[in-house]
Amino acid sequence: MSAINVTQVQVLDNPQFFVNPLQFEIQYECLQNLANDLEWKLTYVGSAEDDAHDQVLDTVLVGPVGVGSYKFVFQADPPDVSKIPQSDVLGVTVLLLTCAYNGTEFIRVGYYVNNEYADEELRENPPSAVRLDRVVRNILAEKPRVTRFPCEFDAPSIPTANEMDDLETENDPVDGYGFGAPSDCAPVDAALTSGVHPGFGYGGDPAGHGLAEMR
Repeated sequence: MSAINVTQVQVLDNPQFFVNPLQFEIQYECLQNLANDLEWKLTYVGSAEDDAHDQVLDTVLVGPVGVGSYKFVFQADPPDVSKIPQSDVLGVTVLLLTCAYNGTEFIRVGYYVNNEYADEELRENPPSAVRLDRVVRNILAEKPRVTRFPCEFDAPSIPTANEMDDLETENDPVDGYGFGAPSDCAPVDAALTSGVHPGFGYGGDPAGHGLAEMR
């Protein structure tokens, strides 16, 4: 059983202009006391052809984490467009939200992202140079790809009777969020296991995650 159960990830302020920050409200449960921090990371896939254009938008450390339920907003600046090939600024790409403990990634939530002009005239007659101030980013929040990986968390201590009572009342699974109960190595929602793209690292070590791998 995983020590961390991510119960909900909500994309905030979406759709939004490309130049505005990205925001995710993350809810999770911790089922045992952890001595070290959780490392949350947001990565933008800049090109389907070359993962050298991937950008880590931000990393945040949370912890140490005790038993209980948690919620926070992860905000990150948009990608640096100068590091993205001009031909890849518009169109479909990917955002990856990951969490790791002691350097081991144990969950990956991937979203398709569509970048296009807000104005119909610009969509029909795009300028030679991208008008970034008119580009709208739409994260397809209803269709995340959730993948879990094995992770050795801290060895739990034997709980007392009072602690067991607290676990029963504080850590009941949250229904309806789509992330499900914790699991060591497989996506917990059966609906997400069909057609999982290898680009999200399903079924083994976190491998590449370029857009080309997902198709």
